[in-house]
Amino acid sequence: MKKLICLILIIGCSNHETNNRKGFDTRNVILITLDGVRWEEVFSGADPNIINNKKLVSDIVKTNETYWDDNLDVRRKKLMPFVWSTIYHNGQIYGNKLKQSNMKLTNPYFFSYPGYNELLTGFNDDSVNSNNKKYNPNTNVLEFMNNQDGFKNKVAAFASWDVFDWIINNERNSFTINSGAYPLNNSSLSVKQKWMNSFIAELPYPGYERGVRWDVFTYEYAFEYLKLNKPRLLYIAFDETDEFAHDTKYDKYLYAIKRLDSYIENLWLWIQSQDYYKNKTTMIITTDHGRGKYLNDKWGSHGASVSNAQNVWAAIIGPDTPSKGEMVDSKTIYTSQIAATMAHLLGYDYKTNRKPGAIIKEMLSN
Repeated sequence: MKKLICLILIIGCSNHETNNRKGFDTRNVILITLDGVRWEEVFSGADPNIINNKKLVSDIVKTNETYWDDNLDVRRKKLMPFVWSTIYHNGQIYGNKLKQSNMKLTNPYFFSYPGYNELLTGFNDDSVNSNNKKYNPNTNVLEFMNNQDGFKNKVAAFASWDVFDWIINNERNSFTINSGAYPLNNSSLSVKQKWMNSFIAELPYPGYERGVRWDVFTYEYAFEYLKLNKPRLLYIAFDETDEFAHDTKYDKYLYAIKRLDSYIENLWLWIQSQDYYKNKTTMIITTDHGRGKYLNDKWGSHGASVSNAQNVWAAIIGPDTPSKGEMVDSKTIYTSQIAATMAHLLGYDYKTNRKPGAIIKEMLSN
């Protein structure tokens, strides 16, 4: 009798963890950001005004062979094949200004820390106005979900930029947050994670002075964690795209975008091969800010003085998102709406220390 009661309790706890209070099929969410990737490349592929610029492209012939096609649809698929095949056919993609699908920032700064604050907390905070390593006073959606039933210790974040320890606030939060050159401190580590820990702080990163590690390590740390720990809310923040843009290396910027697209595809294919995640997981991909248009080699700039940098984009795929592909003539959406939308998909009404952006109803099936 005791064994039967115990079994019933175990089954009840398991169902309690996985049932969605709002009736959605989504049980898990993976949020991925590609730092500073312009909407122009996402929707139009390689920029014809830049790809042949000798100052910005080291090997014009090879870069054209890899990324160029006169047909825009072919060109963007060459750059982001997963986005323009799997997500295009089975999800939604927002932010193509050429087709009146606008997505914008609400913060007026148009650079990283304010952008990530807006994304993760759901609102702009004018006191968050620099990239300095200052602990974020605002409650974010990761910590909100970590405090909900079924999510305790099922939330994790991996980032290439070390300022994420401050953005997400690892002083206040105990769930896994790993960024920059810091090793992963966790009770259980895979062989690969232990191997990366052994040298992660000693690598001469290209953006080391800015606290940025190579995206491949962020990807491997996060993927290993996903396999071993099965988080229900996972955030992965890549950064090399922004580094190469600031360095005005357009060919490497394109290379980084395509490589990140392949990482995302690998994650999605693995998710869809696992019973724990298959048809129960929503993936959202977006960015923290846009960039300038091509003007006198200043395409890589962003910030308050660059108006085009407020224009961003997002892609979503999951069991509760209708397959609409590329959004056209759609209502303007904002980065500040992502946090509430994520929590809503997971069955909760997001609450933080200020009023967050509303959920994006177009992304939901009901």
